[in-house]
Amino acid sequence: MTYVVTENCIACKYTDCVEVCPVDCFYEGENTLVIHPDECIDCGVCEPECPADAIRPDTEPGMEEWVEFNRKYAEIWPVIVSKKDPLPDAEKHDGEEGKMEKYFSEAPGEGG
Repeated sequence: MTYVVTENCIACKYTDCVEVCPVDCFYEGENTLVIHPDECIDCGVCEPECPADAIRPDTEPGMEEWVEFNRKYAEIWPVIVSKKDPLPDAEKHDGEEGKMEKYFSEAPGEGG
């Protein structure tokens, strides 16, 4: 099992989760985060820290595509280990439908 970041992180990018991760398996894109599924130790401490409820266990139905999404971008984006401010309109976009098509950027974040 692993945990993955799902669509609700897009355009929000809360980073409360990265501070509690004991293995530094979060990676930062321009407007979202991902978890490297091969580095995650399945401890689950990140899941309750996410204000957007965007972190889910891969055992939930339909998570296969999110495991691959997380793996793909974790391989090319920089690691993030420190909490940063969320994106400016995070509260507005929290829970919004269709964020992948509307907002997702493949550009890397700054990491750090």
